[in-house]
Amino acid sequence: MVRWDLLVLMGLCTGMRRGELLNCTWSDINLAARTLTVSPKEDTELTWAWMIKDCDRRTLPLTDEVAQMLADHQNRQPERHPYVFVLPARYAHIQGHLRACGKWRYSDSRQKVIPKFNEAFGKILGRVGIEYGTFHDLRRTAISNWLAKGLSEFEVMKLAGHSNFGTTHKFYLRVRDDMIDRARKASTRATNRDLAHTWHAPPSVEDASENTGPKVLSTQEL
Repeated sequence: MVRWDLLVLMGLCTGMRRGELLNCTWSDINLAARTLTVSPKEDTELTWAWMIKDCDRRTLPLTDEVAQMLADHQNRQPERHPYVFVLPARYAHIQGHLRACGKWRYSDSRQKVIPKFNEAFGKILGRVGIEYGTFHDLRRTAISNWLAKGLSEFEVMKLAGHSNFGTTHKFYLRVRDDMIDRARKASTRATNRDLAHTWHAPPSVEDASENTGPKVLSTQEL
């Protein structure tokens, strides 16, 4: 059974693209350092050809939880099984039938590693009450989180594997706009609920002789 829990968690943790995750091999992972290197794959006896979209390679951090889950997952894999998320039975079919018979194309490394991927992921979303979404939303969430937590655009560009600032900047603007919107809502709540009832205006000169106490302004006067 495909480890969807680990696949989803790694998408949120690393911001990796679907193809990058599905073509990830155990040699890409350094559990001791808690890192993962996204690297292209050559057409060899054990691996099929696969190229990265923008950059040649990049190294990503793994959380303690993800590293432990990967270690447990690796312990359950057959010896010399190279791919992290390709089931042994599926790998045997790809190797013994598709690749051996010349039926495996380069595009298959992006589309057919896990059959009916989108359908299966859609069912997972349905179980948690999400009507619509794509696996790429996990990557968008990871990138937005990095920016929201203070990483620079340059740092996020490198971690995301973007070839230029333009793509990263779109996420930055989305996070910034969300921040402005949240700040606006917070200010509105403070004004309507608290400020109008607690702010005391100093008395005017004309009113000073008649009213020595503070004046509480209404929302209309504010």
